[in-house]
Amino acid sequence: MGMTDVLIVGAGPTGLVLACDMARRGAAVRVVDRSPAPPRTSRAKGPNPRSLEILDDLGVAEEVLAAGSDPVPMLKYRDRRPVAEADPWADSAPSPDARYGRGWLIAQWRLEGILRDRLAGYGVRVEPGREVVGLAQGRDGGDGGHVDVTYADGPAGRARYVVGCDGAHSSVRKLLGITFEGTTAEDQVMVCGDVDLADGALDRTRWHQWFDEDGAVMLCPIPGTRTGWWFQAGPERDGRGRPLAPTADGFRRLLAHHTALPGRALTRAELLSTYRVNVRMADRFRAGRVLLAGDAAHVHAIAGGLGMNTGIQDAFNLGWKLGLVLAGHADAELLDTYEEERLPVAARTLDLTSERLRATLEAIRRPGGGLDAAITPDTTGLGVGYRWSSLAAGGRTPEAEQPGPRAGDRAPDAPCADAVTGERTRLHRVFAGPRTTVLGFGPGSAAVLRETADAYGGDAGVRVCRVYAAHEDRAGAEPGAVVDDAGHAAAAYGTGASGDTGAGTVVVVRPDHHVGVLAPADDARSVREYLRRLHGTGRSAERSTGMVDAVR
Repeated sequence: MGMTDVLIVGAGPTGLVLACDMARRGAAVRVVDRSPAPPRTSRAKGPNPRSLEILDDLGVAEEVLAAGSDPVPMLKYRDRRPVAEADPWADSAPSPDARYGRGWLIAQWRLEGILRDRLAGYGVRVEPGREVVGLAQGRDGGDGGHVDVTYADGPAGRARYVVGCDGAHSSVRKLLGITFEGTTAEDQVMVCGDVDLADGALDRTRWHQWFDEDGAVMLCPIPGTRTGWWFQAGPERDGRGRPLAPTADGFRRLLAHHTALPGRALTRAELLSTYRVNVRMADRFRAGRVLLAGDAAHVHAIAGGLGMNTGIQDAFNLGWKLGLVLAGHADAELLDTYEEERLPVAARTLDLTSERLRATLEAIRRPGGGLDAAITPDTTGLGVGYRWSSLAAGGRTPEAEQPGPRAGDRAPDAPCADAVTGERTRLHRVFAGPRTTVLGFGPGSAAVLRETADAYGGDAGVRVCRVYAAHEDRAGAEPGAVVDDAGHAAAAYGTGASGDTGAGTVVVVRPDHHVGVLAPADDARSVREYLRRLHGTGRSAERSTGMVDAVR
């Protein structure tokens, strides 16, 4: 039986992001999904700014942007008449430290299709109709361990690691016996579906929201379609007040009751589902060689649109750690930091979404209130960090009042120029790809960068990048160095004014764009110890060309 490095169970956005990240690292990865064909679901409304950065790192952001649209303003009605309009994204704009100022509207099936195409480019295809019914963790003489996987039909498989990305009803989680604590609010129910409305029935530049005393209907245009809309509504109820299952005719009755459109304006309804507010979390995200990500690990209220985004961000946190362990650079204990970092984020997201839901339910009781109550700066994902993590312990932590990120925070982006060619670039482009980056600010950082390049030059997954201030002489700049010509990088990282000729600063940026170490350039030991934990000892320092190799 052939051994797979990583078996990913579930081919939604979480599983596909993880698969793309593993495949580009050269890992042997399989993706199985119990559905016989990819579901054509539009469920999630799209990636938030942090997820867009991840999709950019994976090389698919341009396609995602082309296939979707800007989020649309909300037009709110009461008693069939428009009463208010809100654009919660009106003031969101890109900034030097964040290229994506707002989320993006795209049908989930389009996003999944783009990720599947990217995965196919690495020679990996999703295997449909494969349901996992058994997992057994074993040891063997050679590499120390594996998981034997049994499927409902077909031959068994074996993998070094298994990741359950198989949703709220996760078979992987159930097979592990991991509890899924929380609540399901049986009374907080919504019916949903993808519908077609007669051409021209509604303005497609708005998300229409009818909130009445006795219910609600919401219609959001699906980008890339001419007549497709997301339909969400309070359910019809029977004589005893129990919610009825969604049907096309039921949708037509709801439409006629709440809006000025006739029921017949709804020409097609499919992918009908009932959504109940479910707030649950697994009590652990790892059991030996099996891990959980996305909805398999946590589900939360829909408010703020953080479900899919939290899953994508889980995958991006886990991917590089699995990659370094599989490559033999890092100890398997590194995988413990996945739960250590992501479980508190999931818990906070549960609280945040529940609070946003409460605020939204409160808002829609008043004419003019609507779903904009769910959109806050918290929902961008850009503020999520891991200051509590054991991976954020290295280096001298700057004082709280100093500007710039702390260890564990998201590493800011910044526009800059290539020091050799002068071409425009930005720090997130420097970070892109599955490597750890060591940034050096100030002339004093040259020695640490040289030592790092000598130790990890070539293919060890570490690159160095000298960030020159505009006034600095860069005659001997190595390929890959950048010029902070507008001072945005120095401002973002709090490394002092551009005229400062102090010792300099070194920043180690993890492959998922989070700061590992931020230290004075003379603190080479902190950098050395941190890299050793992630990448092992590297190679000997005899190769003088290491610096050039490391930044290619």
